[in-house]
Amino acid sequence: MKQTMKDYTKDDHKIWQLLATTQMNNIPNKAATTYLNCLQQMKTVLNRQEIPEFKKITHWFKNYTGWSIKTVPGLIPPEEFFSLLAEKKFCSSTWLRNANQLDYLEEPDMFHDIFGHIPLLANPVFSAYLSKFGKIGVKNLAHKKKLIQLQRLYWFTIEFGVIQENEILKPYGAGILSSIEETNRIHRQEGVFHPFNVQKIINTDFHTDRLQEEYFVISSFKELFNSLSAFEY
Repeated sequence: MKQTMKDYTKDDHKIWQLLATTQMNNIPNKAATTYLNCLQQMKTVLNRQEIPEFKKITHWFKNYTGWSIKTVPGLIPPEEFFSLLAEKKFCSSTWLRNANQLDYLEEPDMFHDIFGHIPLLANPVFSAYLSKFGKIGVKNLAHKKKLIQLQRLYWFTIEFGVIQENEILKPYGAGILSSIEETNRIHRQEGVFHPFNVQKIINTDFHTDRLQEEYFVISSFKELFNSLSAFEY
């Protein structure tokens, strides 16, 4: 698959501009500082004015952490997903939600994939975490239990991770930062916030069909990277 820019409609452009503008106005002082800095770094290829072009983003990353975007139709098999992450290829769909899905979307669209996930890939520590995560997944494709544990770790960090900055809880997970409501819930500290504990995470179930109730809070991205040592046995 590939992204074809001319296929986007006027409505698609309006939806992107609305989503990006609303969330960019919402996240200052709420989102993780590292995420905000990365988003600012990428403003020439990821902004509120235009639907992002994957080729331009991939070219931008060549001078930073070396990631590229792999266009996919939607959710893909674990073996393909982990292999791509290991190669620093992040998956993204090309479709955008419609006007009736602005507040919540169960299946990830391009706004979730690009606005939520891509900025932090410019951070060297988070980049290393995600690519190593992929490599560990590739090594454990035959181990169902470990794959379930990795899915849980992905969910509670990459999708719904929270970091503590000067005693303030701030989201860095894409599932939160691509959702106005989720972002504001973290800002209001609604939910149960656990200290980061990889053993507890890999034994905690999650749900995909409603707003989150539990979060795990890291103190730094280095702590996140170091947590992968739990799988090196």
